[in-house]
Amino acid sequence: MKKIILISISILIIAAGIWGYITYNNIYKPNVNLGDEEFTYLYIPTGSNFDNLIQIFEKKQILKDIGDFKTVAKLKKFKNVKAGRYKLVNNMSTNALINMLRIGDQEPVDLKFNNSRNLAMLAGEMTKSLELDSADLAQYILSADTQKKYGFDSKTFISMFLPNTYEVFWNISAENLVKHMATVYKEFWNKSRRNKAKELGMSQSEIATLASIVQTESYKSDEQDVVAGAYINRLKIGMPLQADPTVIFAGGDFSVKRVTGKLLQIDSPYNTYKYKGLPPGPIFLTSETVLDAVLDYEKHDYIYFCAKEDFSGYHVFAENYDEHMKNANRYQQALNQRKIFE
Repeated sequence: MKKIILISISILIIAAGIWGYITYNNIYKPNVNLGDEEFTYLYIPTGSNFDNLIQIFEKKQILKDIGDFKTVAKLKKFKNVKAGRYKLVNNMSTNALINMLRIGDQEPVDLKFNNSRNLAMLAGEMTKSLELDSADLAQYILSADTQKKYGFDSKTFISMFLPNTYEVFWNISAENLVKHMATVYKEFWNKSRRNKAKELGMSQSEIATLASIVQTESYKSDEQDVVAGAYINRLKIGMPLQADPTVIFAGGDFSVKRVTGKLLQIDSPYNTYKYKGLPPGPIFLTSETVLDAVLDYEKHDYIYFCAKEDFSGYHVFAENYDEHMKNANRYQQALNQRKIFE
């Protein structure tokens, strides 16, 4: 009887050891197989449950043993799946994978945007690397309630979005994304910049509007403060801004290379040949550097400027109309030579 008991105990110990080894092996052995790839990203959509997660793994075929994953998930009581973008490293163990998914330790994405003329275009730009649908974001940022919440209207709200590269989570919501942009905006408009705007007698949105004109007028960063100074001089003497980019914006055809008399007749508050002062809002998404170029504009006596006839992208400046017309005639002749008539 003693022998039988000892043998039974020995068998149980051996069985327990084997079970323990198998369990340990299932938990800690490499289970992510990416072939020659060092890592990949796993995207888990919002609203996914555990069954959906298994379906994703089955479709991607990146687990050596999906049965092991299910077993270990049950042992670790992993049921609640958190949406997001997760970095999976080749030969990652089941344990490491489940720990990462359980706490939602996802990798952020780089959110980049810089070329938008209106909020609808901005929504499309911002969602290129996000789960968020562009139509959903557009609906949110075009809402009057959203704009009012942050102290803007439909014409000025675009000024709150400062183009740059930001780290955000792939599954960020429209509400949280806009909230993040508002935080960035408030951090940019520190006391020093607010004081500079006050000295100019302009609101933050008006600075953004002027900066958007400067940016579309000149992409040369080393002359943008000079262009800003010329526009500010016009505003000070009550002269219309006469900014070609605003007329093009009013016309809606951004392929126009030459502003003609027909375009100048457009009846729009964005036609700064027809109406004095700043237009109702920015005509382009404006970078922080151009905003600073306006706030730190160069003080000079230039009133006029036009593009150089060498098409370098730079401008030639003038203090009086006669000098300006000489410069403008040279540029118009260069346009004619290149057969650019519209």
